[in-house]
Amino acid sequence: MAEVTLAGISKTFGQTEAVHNVSLTIRDGEFVVLLGPTGAGKTTTLRLIAGLEAPDSGRITIAGRDVAGVAPATRDVAFVFQQYSLYPHLTVYENLAFPLRSPARRLQDAEIDARVREVAKMVRIDHKLQNRSTRLSGGEMQRVAIGRALVRKPAIYLMDEPLSSLDAKLRAELRLELKRIQSELGATLLYVTHDQVEAMTMADRIGILAEGKLVQIGTPREIYSNPANLHVAARLGQPHINLLPQGLLPGCSAPAGTKTIGARTEHLEISASTPGNAEIDWIEHLGDQNHLHIRVGEHKLVTLADPYLAIQRGDRINLKLRNPLYFDAGGQRLT
Repeated sequence: MAEVTLAGISKTFGQTEAVHNVSLTIRDGEFVVLLGPTGAGKTTTLRLIAGLEAPDSGRITIAGRDVAGVAPATRDVAFVFQQYSLYPHLTVYENLAFPLRSPARRLQDAEIDARVREVAKMVRIDHKLQNRSTRLSGGEMQRVAIGRALVRKPAIYLMDEPLSSLDAKLRAELRLELKRIQSELGATLLYVTHDQVEAMTMADRIGILAEGKLVQIGTPREIYSNPANLHVAARLGQPHINLLPQGLLPGCSAPAGTKTIGARTEHLEISASTPGNAEIDWIEHLGDQNHLHIRVGEHKLVTLADPYLAIQRGDRINLKLRNPLYFDAGGQRLT
């Protein structure tokens, strides 16, 4: 494994600047997730590291080596794409062995066999080694795609939303598997996604991308608790953060310059005493918790509540703020 550094990387396609002056260091053995919506520059950043695109400016180093002009095949990176990209005419074993049979590696058959079986067991696909890839489920195919990257033991693994085409249950299972594998290998891994749950549960650090710019980077807890601006605050949290005008709810002393107050579930205190300053507009029953849709004057809020809280649609409740987030007119965080 190795440290990977991006220093002032920019990339433009026609009139569109896909990546703008991005500087980022992925430490040896670190799991970093780039989080952002479609068009934020996530995939382009991966392609620049892999050598599939050339930056217009800036510098990329892998294990201390400047890789400008270095071909993708000799950069020592492994790329897992959103689609499985398996060879349909080959078995699982042959798909896993294929990268090791490159003339550049010159591995002996015994070493190839040992590595394939080790990785197949790691990704829990060893019982399907003789199956054609076309006879696998979606989750099994993705395990093979990830395993094909793992057998190479590169300096860094690059993963482009590899779980996004799977159903919710499989995504949850493979999130845990992928984090387990990365921890066991001590692998350096850069993963891009638009899914905040993937980012929060897997990452050592999360980088928030917006319009090609790296807006903030930090641990999941830092990004969630101390967002730099409104854009970052809106990327994490379920339900999404409520953005309220100053003075709408009691319970806080906003700093000078506050334009918007951000209130997550933990920032809202609910009591059923009367008379209330808010009304329950709708309740989504989710089993272990309820999503409350609340109306305060002309403003709507969504928050979580204990399913045993004795309230129903149309009830009046009291809402009070507790240590919310404050933002100025430009959307920047105030403390």
